[in-house]
Amino acid sequence: MKSTSKNLLLIFTRNPELGKVKTRLAKDVGDETALEIYKFLIEHTVNVTKDLSVEKEVHYSVKIRENDLWDNTIFSKKLQQGEDLGERMQYAFEQGFKAGYQNIIIIGSDLYDLNKQDIEEAIVDLQEYDAVVGPAEDGGYYLLGMNFLTSQVFKNKNWGTDSVLQDTLKDLKYKNVKLLEPRNDVDYLEDIQDVAIFQKFLKK
Repeated sequence: MKSTSKNLLLIFTRNPELGKVKTRLAKDVGDETALEIYKFLIEHTVNVTKDLSVEKEVHYSVKIRENDLWDNTIFSKKLQQGEDLGERMQYAFEQGFKAGYQNIIIIGSDLYDLNKQDIEEAIVDLQEYDAVVGPAEDGGYYLLGMNFLTSQVFKNKNWGTDSVLQDTLKDLKYKNVKLLEPRNDVDYLEDIQDVAIFQKFLKK
């Protein structure tokens, strides 16, 4: 089915299951607290994205859930396809461009620093730039937007390491790229231990 909108937001999310989310954080706070924090981050992502005037797709890691925080009337629901994160993202971008979208942006669902303006800015930037990248402070990225498809950015990456951003920018070196403001991922206890909003989870 061809799209009438030219802008698509892909949101990659893990199914919130005990012991399977925020595993690095869980080493310090325990599996149950890590799951609570992840659900809180999903809720934040829903609130940030639900009113954006773009088409929105949520891509689940394991199983599509109908009655969850992602409202079916706002978000289309899909299942991630591929062996590693790179393959899964590449497939989602490919399907989006096949459906007729011109500008596609992908984000995760676990970034408390992300706000609505970041995504709106990226959408506008894709009118002028080939790609938009939001650097994460841990050396990865929290947002990737492109108005063309290149499989190279999804290949030969050590996902979850501090080399992902630089390796991705090398793949885009011949393209016109806009960098957004750096944002802080939530992966380890030190990422949240001094942030007021998370104290309610840490003081149990």
